[in-house]
Amino acid sequence: MVSTVRARVREPAGNLPADVTSFVGRRREITLTKRLLAESRVVTLTGPGGVGKTRLAMRVAGNMRRSFRGKAWCVELEDIRDGSLVVDAVIEQLGIGGPSGGEDIDTVIEQLKSREMLLVLDNCEHVIEDVALLVDAVVRWCPGVRVLATSRQSLGVAGEATMVVPPLQVPDIEHLPPPESYEQFASVRLFIERAKAAVPGFEVTNDENAIALMRLCHHLDGNPLAIELAAVRLRSLSLQQLEERLAERYDLLTEGRRGAPARQQTLRALIDWSYELATTQDRITWARVSVFSGSFDLAAAEHVAGNGLSDADVLGAIHSLVDKSVLMREEEGSEVRFRLPHTLREYGQDKLVESGELATMRQRHCAWYSDLAGRFAAEWIGPDQVAWVNRLRSDQGNLRVALHTAAASPETAGVALQMCTDLWQYWGIRGLNGEARHWLDQALAIAPTEVPERVRALWISAWFALLQGDLDKVLPTAEQATVLATQRGEETEKAYLALVRGLAAFFLNDSPRAAGLAEDALSRFRKHDVLVGELFALFGLGLIKGLGGDHESGLELLSEGIRSSTELGELYWRSYSLWASAQVEARRGEPERAEAAAKEALRLQRELDNRLGMAFNIDTLAWIAQQQGRNDRAARLFGAASAVWDAVRAAPGFWARFAGDHDEHEAQTRSGLGDPDFQSAFDRGRQLSLADTIDFALEVKRHARPRTDDNVHPMPLTRRERQIAGLVAQGNTNKEIAENLVIAQRTVEGHVQNILTKLDFSSRAQIGGWVAAQKTSDTSDTISRQSRFP
Repeated sequence: MVSTVRARVREPAGNLPADVTSFVGRRREITLTKRLLAESRVVTLTGPGGVGKTRLAMRVAGNMRRSFRGKAWCVELEDIRDGSLVVDAVIEQLGIGGPSGGEDIDTVIEQLKSREMLLVLDNCEHVIEDVALLVDAVVRWCPGVRVLATSRQSLGVAGEATMVVPPLQVPDIEHLPPPESYEQFASVRLFIERAKAAVPGFEVTNDENAIALMRLCHHLDGNPLAIELAAVRLRSLSLQQLEERLAERYDLLTEGRRGAPARQQTLRALIDWSYELATTQDRITWARVSVFSGSFDLAAAEHVAGNGLSDADVLGAIHSLVDKSVLMREEEGSEVRFRLPHTLREYGQDKLVESGELATMRQRHCAWYSDLAGRFAAEWIGPDQVAWVNRLRSDQGNLRVALHTAAASPETAGVALQMCTDLWQYWGIRGLNGEARHWLDQALAIAPTEVPERVRALWISAWFALLQGDLDKVLPTAEQATVLATQRGEETEKAYLALVRGLAAFFLNDSPRAAGLAEDALSRFRKHDVLVGELFALFGLGLIKGLGGDHESGLELLSEGIRSSTELGELYWRSYSLWASAQVEARRGEPERAEAAAKEALRLQRELDNRLGMAFNIDTLAWIAQQQGRNDRAARLFGAASAVWDAVRAAPGFWARFAGDHDEHEAQTRSGLGDPDFQSAFDRGRQLSLADTIDFALEVKRHARPRTDDNVHPMPLTRRERQIAGLVAQGNTNKEIAENLVIAQRTVEGHVQNILTKLDFSSRAQIGGWVAAQKTSDTSDTISRQSRFP
């Protein structure tokens, strides 16, 4: 991935993933895709599975960052099974939102209509109709946005340009070039890269090997996934043996698939071969882990795939499948996770259908993630909150699949409701309020009335409606839940309902009613020893009393909540109680105490990545800065807060009690600075990245970023190529280089072309810049070890 381009004002630069393996070839496709993007607002890369559509899209997006002022964003849709969640996925992964709180296409349009960016939508084919609707709207109303999609079929929207991603260049088996020229083909270079990863020390040592390698890559049709799968076979076969067996196998396997495209025959044949060479345990495990979405850990694999297999059996199969390049191994911090490539996942699910195990495996998958959600809810109040948030974020795709499975039938809708009620605090932290309501609504609509989770699901639905400012839904939903809770005698749920109704009354400026309901809730929680509810109520009642004029009582309640959560190692409710304390301190004329509390709250919320909490805190710090007479800082904080509000699809105007104070402080800041200076500072604040926003709000300077290898190109130049690159950098022509080195000019031309290909450059000037960059490197052996972009 190319180095991030810094704009004059720091802005979010996108979220493109870094390449973890070398990128070989595709210069023509990169150039053509760029040209199409220059001419068309929508470009779709199509082609069969494994051909490299995603890698090509990411490389193009990385190369075009500068054209979009650094803003190239990727939305991964592979984990989205329900088309109605496409918009939510876009909002979440782009970190955008609108003050309306609605999770619909209008929200995306509102936020993108004045932006300039490249939007990559990856893996669209399974939700193509919903993607097409979204893209059509974006193209119509967002003139600065261009869309690059990957799909097995075109989107079918107006103005779309499509490009079929071809396989990598392969040798013509009937007219093979001289053996020493084998590296001129991108497919051969990729095979060599992957072969070296599979068998360290692999080299093409003689003409016979070079010819076998070229014939082999011809048989693989230049499909990158096929090359990945074949290269690993060198652990047990020579190049000649591998080439001979593949040639024989394709002759046999393609006989029965005359209706399929040749390249699809090749890939399917190779996958068939990988499957048939696997042990019985490997095959069973491969098929069973295909029910996962995205990545998964070993414990989950052991549970899902262990129907008749021991943990040791599954572990052995996982290791074997990684070794065979069927499973990809990923590391997230100290945790190892695994992932099936999309094409191999589809193959595995076909095998599950054939064996009649698909429904069983989906239920085992659902049971595992339902249990995970339950453990999260049970262990949430404690010192492991950050770890839990990170864990659930890693498994978010699997949680969605489990919810989809559970919410598909009235018989299992109770499981879906249980998962929703277990995950509500996680969804709140992640700002997934719309997704929470989607799953709650879907499960409530089909679950039998008598399921025990109904009351809890209803009050949580009311709570998320309140967070989104949907006050028309809050009270009717809460009232429905209250009637049902009273009928069932569910005292704990009645306490939560009292608190939700109290906070709704507070945000509607009815403080007396709000205080009465919150006091009732706190009393009930203490009576029934409900710790989560008690911390929630201490925050809610402290905020209501403190902002209602009873500052001392409010601060005392909030201090109790802070002490209790601190003793437990809890961050979530502690951060909200600290924020509420800042609000109260600011109102009673203690801006320094207020600032200290708000900054501490923001530090905790940064640990949890609690975006809604951050929005409240940054906004409050703007009020405090205004009270301190620091109007320029206040204006920048108001601008920064507005961007975070948008990211969580909320706004101060959702809650009348908060909105009035926000508007007053903002108006005073504007008056103190004057309109032009206020707007200038506001805009500078709004353009900050989230990380820079938090640093600015906390008034800390970020340490210099460590040098990374994001811009390292993994393909090394040969000694002769490095020598020629140096001469090119000195301004020598090909003829002059040939005379200097006493070699043929045609040979020099071949070397220069290889250098351009390996470094993914298009001009001699770029080679000169690259050489200059190597000379200024702090590491003396960088050039001999690996090449870098300038």
